[in-house]
Amino acid sequence: MPFDRMVRAVDDWAAQRGRDDVLAQIGDTDYRPQHIQWRQFIEPDHFEQFFDRADAIVAHAGTGSIITAMQFGKPILVMPRRAELMETRNNHQVATADRFKEQFSIAVAYDETEMPQRLDELHSLGRVSGFRAAASDQLINCLREFFEHE
Repeated sequence: MPFDRMVRAVDDWAAQRGRDDVLAQIGDTDYRPQHIQWRQFIEPDHFEQFFDRADAIVAHAGTGSIITAMQFGKPILVMPRRAELMETRNNHQVATADRFKEQFSIAVAYDETEMPQRLDELHSLGRVSGFRAAASDQLINCLREFFEHE
C-alpha cells in the first residue's frame, strides 16, 4: 500500500538539510520525490548491497525491515503505517514500533511532524556513537518466531 506520507517527509527533510545522499525505495506511491534519489522497487540482490552501504535505515514499522537492520547492524528509524489513513489494514505497525522501541531502543517517528527531528537524531546516532543494533542469529530467529505466531 502507498506510504506517500513517509516518502514526502524524508524528501522534505533532505531538501531542508541539503542532503543529496539519500536513496529510497518508494514502492507504489503517487508522490515522486524531488530531492532524494529513488527507485520504485529495488531487486533483492541490489537491495542488500544498498542496505550494507547505508549509514542508517528509514522504513515503515515492518518486522522484516527492523530485523534486517539489526542483522546489518544499522540504526533504524521507523514510521508506522496507520489504518485510519488507509496505509494498512490495521494498526499493527504502531504496536510493532512500540515493542521494538521499548525492547531494542529503535528510533520511531509516529507521524510526519516528528520525522525531521528523528532523522537528525538518527544521523547523529549513526555517525557519532557508532550505534550497534547487531543482534545474534539466535535473537533474530527468536523474534521471527514470535512475530510469526502473534
